[in-house]
Amino acid sequence: MSGDDDALPSDGETSTPRRGVLMGLSRRSFALAAFLLLSAVAGIVATSAAVPAVAVVATGVGDGVSIFNGLPDYLKIQPPAQASTLYAERAGQQVPIASFFAQDRVDVTWSGTTEALKSAVIATEDPRFFEEGPIDILGTARAAAANAAGHRLEGGSSITQQYVKNVLVQQCDALTDANASAACYQKVTATTLQRKLQELRYAGEVAKVYTKDQILTAYLNLVGFGGNVYGAQAAAEYDFGVSANALTLPQAATLAGILNSPSTLRIDRPDDPANGAANHYARTLARRNYVLDRMYANHRITAQQRDAAKSTPIQPRISPVSSGCTAAAAVDAGFFCEYVKDELLNDRVFGKTSIDRQSTIERGGLKIYTTLKLGLQQQAQRALDAYIPATRPGMHLGASNISVEPGTGHIETMVENKSFDESSRAGAGTTAVNYNTDAAYGGSQGFQTGSAFKAFTIAAWLEAGHSLSEVVDASHHTFPMSDFHSSCGPVSGPPWQVSNDEGSASRLDVMAATAQSVNTAFAMMGTELDLCSILHTAEALGIHPASSANPLTSVPSMILGVNYVSPLTMATAYAAIADGGTVCTPVAVEKVTGPHGTSHPVSPSTCTRGISTGIAAGVAYDLQGVLQPGGTAASADPHDGVPILGKTGTTDHAVQNWLVTSTTKIATATWVGNVSGSVRLRSEYFHGVNGGDVKFRIASRILTALDQRFGGTAFTPPTRAMVGGPVRSIG
Repeated sequence: MSGDDDALPSDGETSTPRRGVLMGLSRRSFALAAFLLLSAVAGIVATSAAVPAVAVVATGVGDGVSIFNGLPDYLKIQPPAQASTLYAERAGQQVPIASFFAQDRVDVTWSGTTEALKSAVIATEDPRFFEEGPIDILGTARAAAANAAGHRLEGGSSITQQYVKNVLVQQCDALTDANASAACYQKVTATTLQRKLQELRYAGEVAKVYTKDQILTAYLNLVGFGGNVYGAQAAAEYDFGVSANALTLPQAATLAGILNSPSTLRIDRPDDPANGAANHYARTLARRNYVLDRMYANHRITAQQRDAAKSTPIQPRISPVSSGCTAAAAVDAGFFCEYVKDELLNDRVFGKTSIDRQSTIERGGLKIYTTLKLGLQQQAQRALDAYIPATRPGMHLGASNISVEPGTGHIETMVENKSFDESSRAGAGTTAVNYNTDAAYGGSQGFQTGSAFKAFTIAAWLEAGHSLSEVVDASHHTFPMSDFHSSCGPVSGPPWQVSNDEGSASRLDVMAATAQSVNTAFAMMGTELDLCSILHTAEALGIHPASSANPLTSVPSMILGVNYVSPLTMATAYAAIADGGTVCTPVAVEKVTGPHGTSHPVSPSTCTRGISTGIAAGVAYDLQGVLQPGGTAASADPHDGVPILGKTGTTDHAVQNWLVTSTTKIATATWVGNVSGSVRLRSEYFHGVNGGDVKFRIASRILTALDQRFGGTAFTPPTRAMVGGPVRSIG
């Protein structure tokens, strides 16, 4: 908002007559009385910022004193809305990857804005800014006189007054209730005598606290330049692709001109017939040249500088900054960015309600430092893209990989085979659905995990006092429901038919059954356990449904992974096993600071005991065999000397394929499957690799890169009794 501020009601407005002298006056008489009042008040405020009652009574409108003196004697200035920036690590440095804003604004200091822009704004908006008090007395008197004479409403506001009005508008914009915001805006922009008096008083109070340089700097950081671009720095970057301290004189004059009417003088619409490229932005050009004339008239530039600037065409270099995660997609981080946003929107430390939290994110000027490692992210994306296309005829193909740090819950990488598109027009090969996460965080409803769920049966097996050396009869394929029991409720239904996807031995110990992923062996193990204990063990390790639409079940087939779980949840559980049974909730944000570098609270990972250290050691020992020779995932082993555990997972007909792994330093989950539909992956080939094995090729490349970055140590060894306890046949 600039000098087009209104001082008094127009002839078409209604206003409530005041008691006393104002009662019974005509509109013209009222306007004249208001002119006298404003003129007197302006003079008094300009010198003392106080209004003795006698001074106003002398104008003949004594009841105006109660209006004025009843106002607060200070202006509570809130920080203006500023964009929040999301950062990720690249080569040891934090780099910005996305911004969130309701208003694109970046505050700068006095030295951060070129003298040309300051001079242009002062010459055009308030030539006496540095000489006058907080009120432009001459401008106010002139505007009031014109209004009293019945002429068009005119402005008369000093930059200090304009700053006050903009601050009040910002306070309205910050309200999260739409009706309250609209009412507030109506109040602070209404063309009424009371509002003008309030503005005068506030301007006087602002002048008591701040220097002229501070007021002008704050004003330039606050004002709008069209659309959602606010403040000189954002405007300079958006319109001309330069910083506010690098603006040329023609560019500075253009921005100063836009302030007169940001909605009609903006230069980012080249196809606008009234003010576009075809007519050389005629309206803005005329206003810019007016600004240059005012600068010359106020001795801020020479005639030569004015003429040279006037001869320069307006040449926008529009550099849009998108709000949201589209920009992050350029560094393969669109889905991660969206996850972070959802994490913040679900975190009450950023506000009591979701609307409050959104306001904090879009207006708070936060610097959000995430856990993402861009170098590893790029390598993970390349590994996935090397085999899995974004689209495939005849199937809705999906694939993802995520890595989580044991002990901290830090999400280090997060990739999938689609391009991120948060719009409702997402086309083939694009989506806004994050295959790695829960539905509440932008994800899907999860995917059946297959045998990757067997890790929790192993943990329950050991907790029940069994050992890994016990021999299991894997020859049975039909299991009546009467063979199972569950403290969670009755087990009923037709007999469970179980087939083996990989191993086929008739009798083998638990370690061999795990390495070869023999389904019938694990079904037999289930008959020795409380099914509810398997479910509770999984939940203790952080397992939960990806969507409330698919709650976890404790039926016998649960053992083979029929529950719908997200890759992030699976990686978190395996990280807990690798970390001695300690479950750390996943987090994507390490640190948040405010616009002035102050620390902002952020919810850390919550680490709890899921299973005992001894049980975790036994499970880790068992799962290491999966990636060793003879194990189902041996081809995924990067063979770099870093100890690794893991488990494969394949659902019926290979509709979904998983590999979940962990070292002591990093856990991963790789998923390839049908987002919807039931195409058998083993009937498909990806760059010459069968769909049932492609997960190993993808994971091997990613694991190699992760190990190079994080390394890893030996897992805690289990007790002898757990590994080689009493041998007895099961089944």
